[in-house]
Amino acid sequence: MTQTVQIKCLNTASVKPVPRGTSLQQIIEEFGVEMKNQILGALVNNVLEELSYEVFHPKTILFIDITHPEGKRLYFRSLSFLLYKAINELFPGSHLRVEHSVSRGVYCEVDHPSAPFNKQDSDKIKHRMRKIVEDDLPFILVEEETEEVIRKFDAQGLSDKKSLLVQHGQTYASYYKLNGHIDFFYGPLVPSTGYLKVFDLNPYYEGLLMQLPKKDNVSEVEGMIVQDKLFEIFHEFTTWNRILEVPNVGDLNHSCSNGKSETLIKVSEALHEKKIGQIADMINSRNHKIKIVLISGPSSSGKTTFGKRLAVQLMVNGLKPLNLSLDNYFVDREKTPKDENGEYDFEALDALDLDLFNQNLLDLLDGKMVEIPRFSFEKGTRSYEGTEMKMNSDNILIIEGIHGLNPRLTESIPPDIKFKVYVSALTSLNMDDHNRVSTTDNRLIRRIVRDYRYRNYSARETISRWPSVSRGEEIHIFPYQEEADIMFNSALNYELAVLKTLAEPILREVQPNLPEYAEARRLLNFFSYFKPMKAREIPPTSILREFLGGSSFNY
Repeated sequence: MTQTVQIKCLNTASVKPVPRGTSLQQIIEEFGVEMKNQILGALVNNVLEELSYEVFHPKTILFIDITHPEGKRLYFRSLSFLLYKAINELFPGSHLRVEHSVSRGVYCEVDHPSAPFNKQDSDKIKHRMRKIVEDDLPFILVEEETEEVIRKFDAQGLSDKKSLLVQHGQTYASYYKLNGHIDFFYGPLVPSTGYLKVFDLNPYYEGLLMQLPKKDNVSEVEGMIVQDKLFEIFHEFTTWNRILEVPNVGDLNHSCSNGKSETLIKVSEALHEKKIGQIADMINSRNHKIKIVLISGPSSSGKTTFGKRLAVQLMVNGLKPLNLSLDNYFVDREKTPKDENGEYDFEALDALDLDLFNQNLLDLLDGKMVEIPRFSFEKGTRSYEGTEMKMNSDNILIIEGIHGLNPRLTESIPPDIKFKVYVSALTSLNMDDHNRVSTTDNRLIRRIVRDYRYRNYSARETISRWPSVSRGEEIHIFPYQEEADIMFNSALNYELAVLKTLAEPILREVQPNLPEYAEARRLLNFFSYFKPMKAREIPPTSILREFLGGSSFNY
């Protein structure tokens, strides 16, 4: 008699028994699951699994496609393996490094005598990738003793993965095979290359730009946009990490083991201080013409601490910074615009009284005394409490907020007296050469730690809010990045090793029966490859102190 297990499918809102050992692919057919886009994997009891996964116990299953964050990661990991295989078939002995997200794609570099590749080369690689997709080759998951896996990686020139497998400390390790090629990824892949029909590949600077499907139309690829400033700041810090000999997490772990972590912290912090000083010098070099500094960036990018450190450096140059908060220019609650769900959209630019804000700026620039409003978030109203501000010839206004780079925010102000800074944690550290560390993950981890310590939010609450935060950034921040006069990378190449000890216990509080468990588990697995680093050498002025605590600045 065949034993069965009870399966609850959230996609169809149905429950039925299936034979033990039934695969997720078979469950799709059994339950008649249909989705607008191709199913790539599933969350099984809130844990991401590939479609070959077999059930032997009762499960709750949610099938996902590329529009789900985990589905997008599945697709990207699989596409990276496809790119690696195609390049090595056409250019034997090549060394691929998947770098960072830019220009609505992912930048990759290839170390080969023929590189940098021209349009003809990239088209040749792209055509080979499409042929492999057409062949519909399976991604085969293999589990072997870790020592044997390391030996195979060494033989195929993938020694960059060795230290992380050793750090993980498992007797057995899993890797994927693709028709003669092997690789290691920090999560499942799609079943076969036939799932990867939508992508593009083009020459970009000294490397290649791999483009993925659009968010709102997955049958088309995202169009390339020019982001020269963003690319340059990424490239600068990637080069710097190579000079410091910490391009990958394995190298960071090596620094921790060899007692070099203190030096790494000191040098990383010194680089930040030098960059902030250079920005202050740029502002000062314009002969006191700059009167307004606008600072923008996504959540948990360290904008506040950056602004305070910039103010110090401006004072070194003989200027007297004044802070003007955008928060005090919110319109009264009932005038706040609403989003598509009928909810108040506090992140919309028109949630601010732009007319009043610009008039106050003009009056301040004219040397007039201005009474600054104060907004009560509890009451949802603006009032005046006698707070006044006046600018003298040596004063400079520092204004921080998500709309800082949007031209509409200060459209009444002459461009030549404004200086715009974009701040973000543009992580240039990779897990290994084929697995990048997402800048979004870096910021999410910072926010989880800060929210828990200072706002009494659990990891579950922060994770659940994150998609809404990300949507707001896509609308109000990222489109204006290139408006900046200068970009500042607030990421520190050692920070994830420090955040590990604080984030892990917070993430473990997320229970397995919660939908946020999948994300918490993914981040815990991510941290399992890091060796912890102590925070004692981090100076009190560090941007990281905004999240860790112990800052000498008042917030």
